[in-house]
Amino acid sequence: MNPFLDVPFLPEDGYVEFLNNCSGEIDCVQFSLHSGRRLDSRIQLETLDLHERCIELLGRLPGPRKYGLLNSRFYGPALFTDRQSLKSVINILDRCAERGVINGIIYCDHYLLQLLSNEAPDLAGALEAVPGINTLLDSYAKVEAQLGYIGETRFRQPGKIILDRSLNRDLDRLADTARRCRRSFPDLKLELLANEGCLARCPFKLSHDAYIALGNHHGQDCTYLLNRGLGCMRLVDEQPHRILQSPFIRPEDVDLYLCHIDTIKLCGRTLGSEFLQRAISAYLDRRYDGNLLDLLDTLQWLAPSLYVDNPSLSFDFANMLSMCDNQCDSCGFCKDLFASISRPLPVRIRDNRIAVN
Repeated sequence: MNPFLDVPFLPEDGYVEFLNNCSGEIDCVQFSLHSGRRLDSRIQLETLDLHERCIELLGRLPGPRKYGLLNSRFYGPALFTDRQSLKSVINILDRCAERGVINGIIYCDHYLLQLLSNEAPDLAGALEAVPGINTLLDSYAKVEAQLGYIGETRFRQPGKIILDRSLNRDLDRLADTARRCRRSFPDLKLELLANEGCLARCPFKLSHDAYIALGNHHGQDCTYLLNRGLGCMRLVDEQPHRILQSPFIRPEDVDLYLCHIDTIKLCGRTLGSEFLQRAISAYLDRRYDGNLLDLLDTLQWLAPSLYVDNPSLSFDFANMLSMCDNQCDSCGFCKDLFASISRPLPVRIRDNRIAVN
């Protein structure tokens, strides 16, 4: 079988060893550039300067293709007006390219893509430009347009493209979009994100991405408090059955989706290598006999207090949800199903006492 997983990379020896042990199933990895600047789409309040260590460990992973993350929703004006700021980004990408540990970048801000193309055309010509998941490519028309705009830069066309989360729960649209993409772009791999766990068609998504970018720019995170008090965490806390409406792909349903696409992306790099190894192992095994929330990135905050029995979901769960008409008030299917497969977990108080000899 062809490699089918796209997974996060972490600069840890044990995790690199784990990835090498399952390298036959890993198609590609995504990695943070680990510079002093905050360049990707996750909050990083601490100053990281690990790119040399990251480059070294990427070099120990010879098989998968490697993509650097420049996928923040937007960047502060200084990156576009201060040549020194831009030069630091170009230098890191150059260093990765010289060492042969980068095939392309994952981006969301097309201004940045054009700027890099203008200022470092030779570097751009050596790298693929891969639109990130938050470019929301939910139709053939959007894919075609995005590829056309990449063609206006010096960057290489992407070897893969990730389709929007919404298609995970609309198998007819997924099949149609995939069919048209393969007819027009036969060498382009198609990908879906499996384990994010966010709300279906989340109304907070675009603002959330913007607040993450602002948090990285200003060095102060407000996204947790916003989500807890006003956003998606509030809704899930009040109506936990909405978890089943999330467009996740279970490990048991991987093969259904591989009929249409080539690779499955897993997220969760800020949760550490233990989480990632658990998730990767589950998707490789095509099963997980535990709490579904243990595998979902954005719902990890709920996993210690709520158990959702993954094996209790039926073999045709994905097919059933793909026929959903979103008439939740008159349906009640998700509420009833959720009540039958979930239970609260007992409160556990962490013991922070220091052992005294």
